[in-house]
Amino acid sequence: MLALRYYVYISDSKVDMLLPQVDPKFAGKRSTEVGVNLKLVTGKRKVESDADRIARLERVVRHIDDFCDVGTIDEPGQYFRGRLAMRMQQAQGFIYFAGATEDTVVGLGGSSGHIIGGAAPKEDAVFSPSLLPGMVAGLTAMAADEAPESALELAYMANRNMRGDEQELEFIAKRLRHGLSPYPELDGGRSVNVLVGSPLFVALAD
Repeated sequence: MLALRYYVYISDSKVDMLLPQVDPKFAGKRSTEVGVNLKLVTGKRKVESDADRIARLERVVRHIDDFCDVGTIDEPGQYFRGRLAMRMQQAQGFIYFAGATEDTVVGLGGSSGHIIGGAAPKEDAVFSPSLLPGMVAGLTAMAADEAPESALELAYMANRNMRGDEQELEFIAKRLRHGLSPYPELDGGRSVNVLVGSPLFVALAD
């Protein structure tokens, strides 16, 4: 039986960057301009086909699955796939998804403009929220005063401090940082890893 995805987040900027490298025939304009002529006003708006948007994403994801180093949350490669109960939080144009397996705390961050149905991405950020400096800035904005500064520290504390309902989500993401938890004392001395990634997509899992 065919499984249909209910997307929460699609990173069009990553797809637009990767698609010409994967399949140039897909790399044409993903929007068409429609002129609207009124008596005194001529406006133009961009109309994008959802089907085209998803087809472009799936073409990139197929290439990554077939040819790239794709791992799991507990054993990530250059990319990693996962299905996990996660919480979501937004702050200043940044969206963050946090969850954990028994062995790994994972956090995914990006522009809130890529949320399905969300507002257009902001253009005034110094670093994209999909890059590590931008993610650190976004996590710091979400954290309390005297927040830690490293990505691993921020991701670990975000997972502990975020509140709200969890949702079962699936995703594929680019690994940005992976290492041992900087707070072993909070896990009873047990070795726990922290994984920070930039998602291509996040979808509701059945």
